Amino acid sequence: ALAALEAGVHCLRLNPGNIRRPEHIKLIASEARDRGVPIRIGVNGGSLDEKLYQKYGGKVTPEAMVESAQMELAYFEEVGFNQVKISVKASNVPLMIEAYRQLSEATDHPLHLGVTEAGPPPAGLVKATAGIAALLAEGIGDTIRYSLTADPVEEAKAGRQLLEAMGLRERKGLDLIACPSCGRAEVDVIKVAGDAQDALEKLNLPIQVAVMGCVVNGPGEARDADLGIAAGRQKGHLFVKGQVVRVVPEPEMVDALVEWAHKIADEGIEGALAQADAGAAAEADADRAALLDEQGADANASEQRVDLIRKNLLG
Repeated sequence: ALAALEAGVHCLRLNPGNIRRPEHIKLIASEARDRGVPIRIGVNGGSLDEKLYQKYGGKVTPEAMVESAQMELAYFEEVGFNQVKISVKASNVPLMIEAYRQLSEATDHPLHLGVTEAGPPPAGLVKATAGIAALLAEGIGDTIRYSLTADPVEEAKAGRQLLEAMGLRERKGLDLIACPSCGRAEVDVIKVAGDAQDALEKLNLPIQVAVMGCVVNGPGEARDADLGIAAGRQKGHLFVKGQVVRVVPEPEMVDALVEWAHKIADEGIEGALAQADAGAAAEADADRAALLDEQGADANASEQRVDLIRKNLLG
């Protein structure tokens, strides 16, 4: 830690479970104070001080982690150092959440959120998001870190996407929403959504785009998206803020999304809507009506499926 300070680092992390002698902790804090370098007290459930581990029954508890952070903070305060943020990370998500909740009640210092050793994606992404998002939704946390067994770029990307999804950061890139497919789907939604994401991410535009599998429900369900496409009868209904602006052949759907994403970026939503094809809305209405006639109101055959499930359960 002292060598890092000497080398000119801009921030330092100390794990109370690794550097335990009070005189060493206070020496580091004093050097950081004199250099104006902030420190993160980084408690880790996997390296908790043995004395605290035994005090709390030979297991890692939220109370033990919070006490570890408070003990470290007390050493800092003895030398007049208060440029501090704190983390109490664990690989167990419920443990991590409760530790941060208790810590937020015990201190006003900034809190750095993370699920340590979350592992590789996709499971690691799920674990990290479960812990971080739960706390952010409660108003707890000031900075975040995804600790994934992956390229650090993927960690930063995940963090940015989470903050954008929660409305805590202005969107700077693509937000693609897509339906999970159903009995009305007229296209391979997974493939179209993947192709659209690959094509649109390259544009680096702050835009929300929807890929919907049917023209019956798609435009209405995704009406708040800036731009979207819904498939039906070998066509794609292109819509802007829920209004159909063009009907294109199915193979041209992704290209149409790219074209209109540029229109929205260059001319805004109103400018794009002003360029809607005159007959697009009427053609889209006709396609929806035809599909409803063909498929009926219950394209998923829900009643028959429920009856079949009941018969199987009852033997």
